[in-house]
Amino acid sequence: MQQIAYENLNKLNETFIPVFEEKLQRFFKKGWYILGEEVKCFEEEFAQYHSVKHCIGVANGLDALILGIRVFDFPQGSEIIVPSNTYIATILAIIQCGMKPVLVEPDIETYNIDVNLIEGKVTKNTVAILPVHLYGKSCQMDIIVNLAEKYNLKIIEDCAQAHGATYQNKLTGTWGEIGAFSMYPTKNLGALGDAGAMLTNNDTLAAKLKVLRNYGSEKKYHNQCIGVNSRLDEIQALFLRIKLKSLDIINAHKRLLANIYIENIDKKFILPKKDSNYKDVYHIFNVRTERRDELKQYLFQHGISTEIHYPIPPHKQEGYKHFWAASFPVSEKIHETTLSLPISFATTVGEVNKVVEVVNKF
Repeated sequence: MQQIAYENLNKLNETFIPVFEEKLQRFFKKGWYILGEEVKCFEEEFAQYHSVKHCIGVANGLDALILGIRVFDFPQGSEIIVPSNTYIATILAIIQCGMKPVLVEPDIETYNIDVNLIEGKVTKNTVAILPVHLYGKSCQMDIIVNLAEKYNLKIIEDCAQAHGATYQNKLTGTWGEIGAFSMYPTKNLGALGDAGAMLTNNDTLAAKLKVLRNYGSEKKYHNQCIGVNSRLDEIQALFLRIKLKSLDIINAHKRLLANIYIENIDKKFILPKKDSNYKDVYHIFNVRTERRDELKQYLFQHGISTEIHYPIPPHKQEGYKHFWAASFPVSEKIHETTLSLPISFATTVGEVNKVVEVVNKF
C-alpha cells in the first residue's frame, strides 16, 4: 500500500541540504557561533522580504510572542484579546507576561478571530489585540487596526502559521507594532530545530527587543534591564537564509495542492473558503466533518497520515481551564470536527489526488 505521510521533513529539506552543507564548512572555519554574521544577514533579509525596518531573531516562536508583549511594559494584569481556538503557545505567552488572556470566538468560516466580536470584549484594562493568522490565512487586519486605533491598543500579530500570507496585498506581520514568527521545522519557512523572529518598524522597540533577548544587555556584562537568553542560533539562521529564497516557491506549491483539494473534494465536507482579499499559504489544509475521528481512521487504514489542529481548545486544557468559566461553542465545534490533510512542500500532486480519491470514498 502506498504510504502518504502528513509530513516528511527529510524529503521536505533535501533540496536545501547540499547548499547548507557547503556553507556549513565555511561557518565552522569562522568560529563565531552566537549572534554572528548569519543572524545579522537573516534578520536583514527577512525584514527586507516584508519591507519593514527591523527583524530580531530569537530562539523560538513562543519567545517571539513573549518578548513581543514584554517590550511594551504593560501593567501587570492587563487584558489582551486573543482568539479562543488558537494554539496554546499564544495563550501561554500572555500568561507568562503576567497578562490576562481575553478569549474571543473565531469566525466559523475563516477560523480566525471574529472581528465583529472584538469591540464587545474591550474594557478599561485592555491593552492589546493579539490576532492569530491561523492555518496560513490572514485575519481581517484592516478592521483590527481600526479598532486598535479607536481604543489606543497595541497589535501583536501571531504569524507562526502565515509566512508570506497577505490580506489586501499586505503581508502578515506588517500590520501591527510587532509581528511574531515561529520557524519550527514544519512551518512554511521551517528551520532544522526551534527558531523564531519578530518584525517591527519601530526603532525604539527594535533596540529594546535586541537587549531583552540577550540577558537585558547591550554591552557585554552590563545589564540594563531584566532580559532572557533567547537568541536565534547561527546555524538555524544559516539554514533559514537558504530556505527564505524559496519561500514563495514553497507557498506556491502549497497553494497548488490546496486548489486540487478545494476543487475536487466532495462538498459533503466543509472546506477552507477562498476570497480574493486573501492570499493564503496553507500551512495547514483542514477539512471539517462531524465524523472526523472516523475519517482519520479510514484514511490511516488506506495509508494516509493526517493530524488534528487542534483536538482540545485552550479553555478545555487541564492546565488552563481555571482561567475561564465561559463556554466557547464555536471554538469547540472547530476542535471537534477539524482534520488536517497532507499539504507539505514534500507532498506531490499525485499524492494529493490519491488523498482526494480516498476522502471522497469515505
